[in-house]
Amino acid sequence: MKSMLTLDHIREYRSQTFAFQPQLRLKTKDDAIRYVNERGFIFFWPIQGIILPSLWGAVAGDRPVPDEHDDPGHISWDWKDSLLGKHIWYYGKILRKRATIISMEVAAYFYALTENYGSPEEDYLTIYEQGRMTQEAKAVYEALLASSPQDTISLRKASHLTSHESSSRFERALADLQADFKIMPVGVADAGSWHYSFTYDIVSRYEPSLLEHARYLGEVDARQKIIELYFLSLGATQYRDASKLFGWKPADLDQAITRLEHAGVIRNHQMITGTPGEWMVLAQLL
Repeated sequence: MKSMLTLDHIREYRSQTFAFQPQLRLKTKDDAIRYVNERGFIFFWPIQGIILPSLWGAVAGDRPVPDEHDDPGHISWDWKDSLLGKHIWYYGKILRKRATIISMEVAAYFYALTENYGSPEEDYLTIYEQGRMTQEAKAVYEALLASSPQDTISLRKASHLTSHESSSRFERALADLQADFKIMPVGVADAGSWHYSFTYDIVSRYEPSLLEHARYLGEVDARQKIIELYFLSLGATQYRDASKLFGWKPADLDQAITRLEHAGVIRNHQMITGTPGEWMVLAQLL
């Protein structure tokens, strides 16, 4: 079925949900908290090749992130740092292993999709033995299990990854553990040559309420909730883009999309004037 939608319609919708319009821009930290709670999850920075609202865009508008440190849009950095570990929102390298901000309510749905059940002090060993956790990630996690929180410099020492050759493997371990909701940044320390370093803690230790809320959420319902918020932010998307962002198995993504169709939230197999391929579109836009 062909719709009368055009890319201009989609861009107009996103100019509102991405807060690109001048009157919608975020001006205070409270604005930022409200915005994340409304959207459910956003990136911290805009990510090339991935369409999703970002804190930067909602503050500075639809423009590239500049190198100049005195750009007014960089107030978003101050807000992010000041709210680390405050239980106001969830921050970490989650989607595409890039900096992601998630409302605390929605974070439980993401957590429900992980393997973090049972005993966090023991379950990781099974994952490691199955070859699904690197040796470096195991070392970082065990260092935090032994003592947390720790800043990045201390954590590298504790996990015996201080050599220059191990830098990339250490960073990958941090990203992998964050994406799997095993560790999270909880503050900023005056450490290292830049006098700026994240401090990390074990998620199950620092945010026990997250585990409690996720306990009652099934994976199917969790995916439906997450992808519905995705459509409410974007208005329309193509299958490949949704798959690229979430990285779910095709069968799981298909199930979530089908459930949204049956609920009347989206319509699949739509055409948007001037673009190739089929789109999935928020029903309210048709």
